[in-house]
Amino acid sequence: MTYVSREESNPFGFRPDCDRFVPGFGDVAADFHVIGDHPGVHGGVSTGIPFTETGGSERLQRALLRGDLLHTTGSTPDVNATYLSYLHPCVPEGTLSEENYRRAATFVESEVRAITAHVLLPVGERATRWVFEHMTTQPTDDIDMDALHATEVLGSGWLVYPTADPDGWSDGDGRKLGEALLALQEQDYRREADLGRLVGGDDPYFVR
Repeated sequence: MTYVSREESNPFGFRPDCDRFVPGFGDVAADFHVIGDHPGVHGGVSTGIPFTETGGSERLQRALLRGDLLHTTGSTPDVNATYLSYLHPCVPEGTLSEENYRRAATFVESEVRAITAHVLLPVGERATRWVFEHMTTQPTDDIDMDALHATEVLGSGWLVYPTADPDGWSDGDGRKLGEALLALQEQDYRREADLGRLVGGDDPYFVR
């Protein structure tokens, strides 16, 4: 049996129906899960690592470093209790259709639920819309990423911190995200309750 937590790249062995893809990367016991669009938008075509190679991804990595979600940045970032992945992991040959995203949705949802991070950080409007639709009760008709950027949204078992696409960040957006993540980690962001006393025994039993 493979001990998946020792694998940072594609720890669950997902194989999407495409020749080239950028699998999820990071800590399978992550507290934070950063979800982007696809390699053509957020990078990783050559490195095989999400959120690498592009100017926007470099800006995002610096913000995650400031927010203590990375130990180091680079083409293979050193993550800190963080997992990185895409809505559509395949390297696109053209414009992706809604059907392309729909076919990839099984992988995305399986990965999110396998990681079970406490905080989801969808990057860009499409990822934010997907997280709102599947992981919260938030409306998805009118999503204002400028207003939502680096703010807290309650989900169904998750906290959500929508992140504007770093390609369009103004000078202060990266700093705002990093500072929001640091402030969050000073709180009880896991928001778990120990119900061990109700199920018997001396071991804790944490639920969200």
